[in-house]
Amino acid sequence: MHTAICDAYNIDAPIFAFSHSPAVVAAVSKAGGFGVLGASGMEPEELDRALQMITRECASKSYGIDMIIPNTYVGSEEGGFDLETLQKHIPQGHRDFVEGLLEAYHVPKLASTKETVSARAGLGISLKRGSQLVDIALSYPIKLIVNALGVPPAFIIEKAHRQNVRVGALVGAVKHALHQKEAGVDLIIAQGFEAGGHTGEIASMVLVPQVVDAVAPIPVLCAGGVASGRQLAAALALGAQGAWTGSVWLMTKEAETHPVVKEKFRAASSSDTLRSRASTGKPARQLRSAWTEAWEDPANPKPLSMPLQGILSSNARQRIETDARQGGEGGKQLINYYVGQSVGMLNTIHPAAEVLHSMNEECDAVLRNIAPQVAKE
Repeated sequence: MHTAICDAYNIDAPIFAFSHSPAVVAAVSKAGGFGVLGASGMEPEELDRALQMITRECASKSYGIDMIIPNTYVGSEEGGFDLETLQKHIPQGHRDFVEGLLEAYHVPKLASTKETVSARAGLGISLKRGSQLVDIALSYPIKLIVNALGVPPAFIIEKAHRQNVRVGALVGAVKHALHQKEAGVDLIIAQGFEAGGHTGEIASMVLVPQVVDAVAPIPVLCAGGVASGRQLAAALALGAQGAWTGSVWLMTKEAETHPVVKEKFRAASSSDTLRSRASTGKPARQLRSAWTEAWEDPANPKPLSMPLQGILSSNARQRIETDARQGGEGGKQLINYYVGQSVGMLNTIHPAAEVLHSMNEECDAVLRNIAPQVAKE
């Protein structure tokens, strides 16, 4: 399958693969897709190492990064607070609730705790840190910078364009897409309700064609529920020039996914996810677990605003992941991860390149099979 966006981004298949794993990004780009590294939450040195590896592995291939610089968050008027200031905004009652939850599930404390765990969760969601990471990314031959929440800051768009780097943004509603168009964004990703991570309330089938019409001639990618070639074909039928995919890569051999979470994904149905503020403070689709159940209970404290919820839960998540990896039943019940409703289709593990080729070939086959059925006699 080859669309106009393939020519624009010098790729063989119109499949953009979002992943926090540099190995997945490299594998997809080498195979002819477009790998996008989830950079938010990374330390500057960590991003630099990741981009060094991807650049080395993907010489002459296209790839990009994804950021989270929301338009509003705690400390947004100042460009982001330091960690000490953010910590002061977290109520003691919320700290006690998290500690009580971990004790109830017998999740032990860590032998040592690194402050950088909390720092990544909070400082990564800010204009100051985002700008720093963008500067690092622009020192490499990236082709695209995407902002996952809100309109990218104007100076970032201008800086990227000066280096012939395109800028994209995810949207969950037509009005948000129009804001992105006015801001001068080059690529719009219409992300439906069924997508993993931060997402809105409108399904892809309804959202994508509306966004395509509203922002033309800006190219649009369909995000949410695309984990197979059949779904890629559907995205093209809706007017998108390709797909932005995420969940499907979580079950690849190269993925960063925790082994216990992979087993949970393998057993999950498409009904086993929910949109919850339990992880970041903004609604994000993720796997149901004892962690999300606790935060959804109206008798318990409500999740804090971004980035406070991420800071509050970061050390807890590290304890949960460690306990689950060691076989702890409490950690296994609490652990979860961001994933879309397509999780019900993800029950096998394959190399990322194989997933890309399979999706692309199935899309071709579907479109070839449809053509005779709709041809005029």
